[in-house]
Amino acid sequence: MRSRRNARLPLALALLTAAPLAGGCMSLRDHAEPLQLATHVDDWRDEVIYQILVDRFADGDDANNYNRDLTGMARYHGGDWKGIEDQLDYIESLGVTTLWISPVIKNVETDANVDGYHGYWAQDFTQPNPHFGDLVALRSLVDASHQRDIKVVIDIVTNHVGQAFFYDINLNGVADILIQGDGSGGKSGVRHVTEYDPDFDPRGIQAFTSLGEAGPAPAIFQYDAATNHIPPYPPLFARPEVYNRKGRTFNFDVPEQLLTGDFPGGLKDIDTTRCDVKREMVDVYARWIELTDADGFRIDTIKHVEYEFWRYFAQRVRQRLARQGKKNFLMFGEAFDGNDTLVASFTRKDYYHHWTPDKTETAEALARDAECGADGPPLTGDLLDSVFYFPQHYQAFRDVISSGAATQKIADLWAARPQNFGTEAMDGGIGVPPHKAQINFIDNHDVARFLFWLQNEPQARQIALLHNALLLLMTMDGIPCLYYGTEQAMKGGNDPSNREDMWDTGYDQTGVTFKWTQRLIKLRKSYVALRRGDTQVIWASERTDDESDAGLFAFERFGGDAGDNYALVLINSHKERDAVPEHMGARMQVSVAPGTVLVDVLSPAKTEYTVAPDRSLGIIIPPIAGAVLVPAGAVVQGI
Repeated sequence: MRSRRNARLPLALALLTAAPLAGGCMSLRDHAEPLQLATHVDDWRDEVIYQILVDRFADGDDANNYNRDLTGMARYHGGDWKGIEDQLDYIESLGVTTLWISPVIKNVETDANVDGYHGYWAQDFTQPNPHFGDLVALRSLVDASHQRDIKVVIDIVTNHVGQAFFYDINLNGVADILIQGDGSGGKSGVRHVTEYDPDFDPRGIQAFTSLGEAGPAPAIFQYDAATNHIPPYPPLFARPEVYNRKGRTFNFDVPEQLLTGDFPGGLKDIDTTRCDVKREMVDVYARWIELTDADGFRIDTIKHVEYEFWRYFAQRVRQRLARQGKKNFLMFGEAFDGNDTLVASFTRKDYYHHWTPDKTETAEALARDAECGADGPPLTGDLLDSVFYFPQHYQAFRDVISSGAATQKIADLWAARPQNFGTEAMDGGIGVPPHKAQINFIDNHDVARFLFWLQNEPQARQIALLHNALLLLMTMDGIPCLYYGTEQAMKGGNDPSNREDMWDTGYDQTGVTFKWTQRLIKLRKSYVALRRGDTQVIWASERTDDESDAGLFAFERFGGDAGDNYALVLINSHKERDAVPEHMGARMQVSVAPGTVLVDVLSPAKTEYTVAPDRSLGIIIPPIAGAVLVPAGAVVQGI
C-alpha cells in the first residue's frame, strides 16, 4: 500500500521523493522537471479526435493488472497508457490525429460492486491512477504521440468526487440503508433511504430519528483503504463544507438540483461557487498539463456546474499555460442533453444563462467573479472553446441517418448554430468561433453505439448506415470525434456494454469499416474546404417516403478560412430508393460557375458532373450512400 505521507505531497514532489537512486523501481528518467510546454496544434479543425477509454483499449503492462476481472463489464480489464503507446502504429494508420483519453487521476477503487475503471470517481486529484501506470508512463505516451504529430486531450471532472462520504441520517455513526415507517399509512408510510445516496433536499440532507428531524445530517468520510474509500485529496476536498450536501439529483429539470445535487450513484457534488475550490481546480488540473505537455481538456458534466466556475476555470487555465508556452489549448465540455440552447450556452461570451428569465447571469455570481477573480486579470464572459455536440447526435445521427427522419432537421439545427453558440472565439483560446468548433460525434461511452439501434436491419444495411454516418461526420463543419472501436463496427448497447475490449478485434486493419474510415480521414486531410470552409446547405428535404428528394441532404463547404477551395457533399439517408436534388420543378443550385466539372472523389470511378447553365446539377444518389464533389482541377490522386 502506498504511504499516505507521500500521497499528501504535491504530485511532482511525491514522484521525486519516491524515485530511488538505484534501479528496480520507478524512475523519472528523461522526464525530470521542469517540463517545457509547447503548442502542438495549428488549427483544431484540422484534427480528428479519437476517444479512448483507457481500461478497454490495450494492456501494455502486466505489472498494473491487479483487481482485474475480465468477466464483468463494470470491472477493471487491464488497459493502460503503455498499451495505447504500443498501439500508436494502429492509431496512426487509421489517420486520427488527437487522442482523447479517459481521466488520469486516482479513483475510488470499487463501489457497490462496480469499479472506477472509467475514471470519473475522483479520490486524489494529484496522483495518477495506478491501474493505468505512473507519471512516467503518461508522459511517455504524450511524448511518443507528439513525435508522430498526434495530440493528447485529457478528460477531467470538476463537478464531483467519488463516493467519499455518507450522510449520517440516523446519527448512529455508520452507513445504513434504512426502511423507515411501519407501512400503516398516514405519517408512518414506508420510506426507503440510503445514507450513501439519499434523495435531494433543498435544505441539505437532514438527520432523522424516531422523534423527528434532528438538523443537518453529518457528512462522515469513509476510511477503507482496500476500496480506496478515503478522504479526497488535496486536503481542501476532505472538508464537508466544500460540498453542497443536498443529496441525489432526481429531477434534472430543476436548476437547483442540477447544480447542487449529488450525481446519481453517490458522487458527491462540490460547491464550485467557492473561490478556494475554483483556485484549487485550476491548480490541480493545470499541473497535469505542466507535467505532461498534453494539449487539451475534455470536461465532464459541465451543465451540473455554474457558469461562473467555467469563466474562472477556462480563463485562468489559458493564462497560466500560455505563460509557459502552451497556447491553442482546447477545452470542450460535455453537457449530456439534446437541448441545443442549453448545450450551446457554455460557449457564449455574453454571460448567457439559459434558465434565467432575462437570459443573463445572476448578480451574486457576477459579484463572486469580482471576488474570486482578484487573483489575476479581471474576468470576462469567456467560457469554453467548444462542447460535445449532443443535439446533433440525437437529431442528425440518430433521427436522420439511423432512423430516416427528414433531413430538414439537420438544416434547421445547423441554421441555429451562430445564434446559439456564438460567433466570437474566446480570448486566448483556440482561435475558432464556437459555432464552427463543435465536437461532432456519432456515439460515445455514455450512449449505445450507433449499430446497437440497427440490430433488426440486415447486416449489409447496418454497415451502409454506419458508413453514411461516418461520411457526414468527416465532412461537416467542426471537429470530428471518433469513439474507439467504431472503425471495427462495434455494436455494444448502453453503458457498460458500449465499453468493449479493443484487443478482441486484434486491431485489424483489413475490415471494410476500418478502410472506409481511413479513407474518409484522408479525404478530410486532403481537401481544406472539408476542414475549414464555411457551410451552406443547398438541399434539405421535409419528405421521407417515395418523393424524388426524400432522404437527400446536400451542403457546400467553401470560403471562410478555406479561401477559394470548394467541396459539395451529398448524402441520401433513404434506406430503399435513389434520391435526386429536385422537387416539383425546383432543382438544386450550386455556387460554382456554370460549366464547372465536379468530380466525385468518393466514387471508385471518380465520376464527373458538369454544372448546367442555370447552376443546377443533375446527380442521382443511391440509397444509403453519398458523394463528395470537388472541381476537377483540385482532385488529389491516390485516395
